[in-house]
Amino acid sequence: MTLQSGLFLLIALVAGGFSLYRFRTLLHMLLRQQGPSRSRTRELQRRIQAVIVNVFFQKAVLEKPGIGILHTMIFWGFLIISIGTLEQFVTTLNPSWDFAFLGAFYHPLLVLEDIMSFSVLLAVLGAAYRRFIIRPEGLGKSRDANVVLLLTGSLMISILLMNGFSQIIEPTGLPITSVVAHILNTLFTPGYETAQALSTFFKWIHMLIVLGFGVYIPGSKHLHLVAAGPNTFFKTLDRPKAMLPIDFTDEKITQYGAAKITDLSWKDALDTYACTECGRCQDLCPAYNTQKPLSPKMLIMDIKHLLHGSRGTEALPLINEHTITEDVIWACTSCRACEIACPVFIEHTDKIYAIRRNLVMMESKFPAEVQAVFRNLETAGAPWAVSPSERAAEGLPLLKDTPDAQVLLWVGCAGAFDDRNKKVVRAFANLLRKAGVKFAILGNEEQCTGDPARRIGNEYLYQSLAKANIELLARYSVKKIVTACPHCFNTLKNEYPEFGGTYEVIHHSVFLAELIRSGKIKPTKTLDDTVTFHDSCYLGRWNGIYDAPREALASLPAISLVEMKNHHDKSLCCGAGGGRMFMEEHLGSRINAARTDQALQTHAGIIASSCPFCMTMLRDGVIGKDMQEKIQVMDIAELLDQATP
Repeated sequence: MTLQSGLFLLIALVAGGFSLYRFRTLLHMLLRQQGPSRSRTRELQRRIQAVIVNVFFQKAVLEKPGIGILHTMIFWGFLIISIGTLEQFVTTLNPSWDFAFLGAFYHPLLVLEDIMSFSVLLAVLGAAYRRFIIRPEGLGKSRDANVVLLLTGSLMISILLMNGFSQIIEPTGLPITSVVAHILNTLFTPGYETAQALSTFFKWIHMLIVLGFGVYIPGSKHLHLVAAGPNTFFKTLDRPKAMLPIDFTDEKITQYGAAKITDLSWKDALDTYACTECGRCQDLCPAYNTQKPLSPKMLIMDIKHLLHGSRGTEALPLINEHTITEDVIWACTSCRACEIACPVFIEHTDKIYAIRRNLVMMESKFPAEVQAVFRNLETAGAPWAVSPSERAAEGLPLLKDTPDAQVLLWVGCAGAFDDRNKKVVRAFANLLRKAGVKFAILGNEEQCTGDPARRIGNEYLYQSLAKANIELLARYSVKKIVTACPHCFNTLKNEYPEFGGTYEVIHHSVFLAELIRSGKIKPTKTLDDTVTFHDSCYLGRWNGIYDAPREALASLPAISLVEMKNHHDKSLCCGAGGGRMFMEEHLGSRINAARTDQALQTHAGIIASSCPFCMTMLRDGVIGKDMQEKIQVMDIAELLDQATP
């Protein structure tokens, strides 16, 4: 063994050992997490496909084409260049261990490595331009990112110079480094020994930077290079996602929700490892964009800092005065814009729900107005102080009197008690009659699905309501439910099955689109107006339903449908989700006002909705802008009812 190979082996062993030690610490932090986690090992084929599509082909990253292309160039460049790096390592230990055994593939591989080195350098320059010149707000400032860009750029330059000086000695026809070699020769015409020495020097620079990366990555944001793949594999596969239930009969459970960092799950910890700090979540967060203290990006980073700060037996509390405050947690509307935007599939809402559960059920800390909501849900089965007897909508058939009903119309609390949304229920019922659909309602037997209680953090109250409703539906042998409320739809469809309540649940927009397609509803009256449609978070981002309401609206004669600035997955929340419908908005500007502004920018005469909460928030937004005489806020069922004789 030569002095050079011995020295390299010593450095590599020290760097590798320290890197393994740091990764071992990260694994230990992951394994000490005690919080519950949903099953993440089922459907292995789909999980492997998700890794292939999103890691190797960068599908999620490329949702933002500009930076996505640069990131993809760097990713694939590193994969290919790593082959050459490995060859440099082994030939440093033993010069005869080169990769010439690849035969006819060897030279094309060298050419590809050469091209990719230059491509990665260009991508690094593009990323630097974006970070230092364009400076998008969501990206923020990061010394860590600056260091990695510098190291990556230096690594590519060292490779190009290493190969350039090597080609002066022995030309190999590599396209990029042939140009580099020509430039070097033109500048100072190095002799054989000088070129050889400089090639060896830059080879060492190259290898030391790579080893330095190995040591640096476990403690940097670029840990995502290692964690993004596993996080993608363990992601929630389907867009609909139920909250994790709590087994209140299990006497071993003494902590409800997350009070300290170790109360979160191992997946919550892995999420923080995978975070790229790209800011896509923050860019779309309605709370952050209306000056609330919540930034989904900073929430994940703060949790990561708490993970690293909890040493030995000490586990730091999640809520503190400086980073994760109670205002941060209560600002969330659970719209899931952050999760849908995240290129590495971080699940922010799980963490917020876990912290809320601790605040509500363990510490009795929640906004003052929520106390009345809980009390009303317990006593009246609705979030408002109303009598259950008022639920029975006048003129609508009751299920107890209609045993041959084809479908149960779940009215929901807003449809039962809010005067404006009562009109939506009547319009939808009219359409069902026109289509010849035999339906019925539960009337005063119906209770709130429990969604507000669960999203706010009162899991016990939610389960009480859910189990009572499931028992009632079982007595009537209900199989098919249709509802105009996305919150009821999401709860009945995705969350009741965990407690034995499995039904065919259809949102009214989907049901109406099917009736139109089948010819059972034929809108013929002209609606000569411009309409813009607002995507409900619990219909869109939570359940992936975007086409049906637009299809229903498109059936209206002479309609002009225009999209707002933010629509589909990027739609701006109305501000009512996550229990925020029942909380005051004290901080920053109003979310519903921001969404109303986007609607008004379209110059549409009608803002169409498919959610009672959204309708309320948008109507209030229009009134706040003093535009109620010019702009109507209407449900798609109302528009179809007007147009259908």
